[in-house]
Amino acid sequence: MSDRWRGVIAALLNPELRAVLAEAMSDTPLTDARRRRAQERLSELGLLRETAGGLVFDDTLLRDILAEGAPARAIGPARFLDGEGRIDRYPVQLADRLELLRWVASRAFAPGEVLSEKDTNERLSQFTDDVAALRRFLVDAELLERTRSGSEYALVTSVS
Repeated sequence: MSDRWRGVIAALLNPELRAVLAEAMSDTPLTDARRRRAQERLSELGLLRETAGGLVFDDTLLRDILAEGAPARAIGPARFLDGEGRIDRYPVQLADRLELLRWVASRAFAPGEVLSEKDTNERLSQFTDDVAALRRFLVDAELLERTRSGSEYALVTSVS
C-alpha cells in the first residue's frame, strides 16, 4: 500500500499549504445554507471547532490519523460491511457478491433448518435493513431455497 496518504495529511497540517489549497478551490461560491451544512459536516468530522472568535480549523484528527499509521484494508466480505458488521453495499462483481452472500448464509442459517419467512427475515435483519432484497439475492444465488409450499426457507445443501 502506498504511503501517499501521509503526504496529503501532512500537507493539510501545514497552514500555508491549506491557504493555497483554499485559494485554488474558492472558485465555487456557496449559498449560506450550503456553507452552514459544510461547516456542520466538517465540525462532525472534527476538522472545525467553535471558539469565541468563531469556527477554527482543528488539526487534532489529522495528527491522530498520521500517528496511527496506514489504515488497515478490509479483505473478503468485510470490504462490504459497515463498522457494525452490516452490509453497506452489494458488490458489483459477481464473484465478490457470491462471496458476501455465502458469508451471510453461513452465519444466518444451519444445514437442515427450515424457517418461516418471519424467522428468515429475523435472521437476515442482523445484516441489513432491506431483508427482502437480501433474501432474494440469496435465493437467486441458489444459497437459500423456498420450500415446496413457498412459505418457508432452507439453506441449499450441495448435491455431490
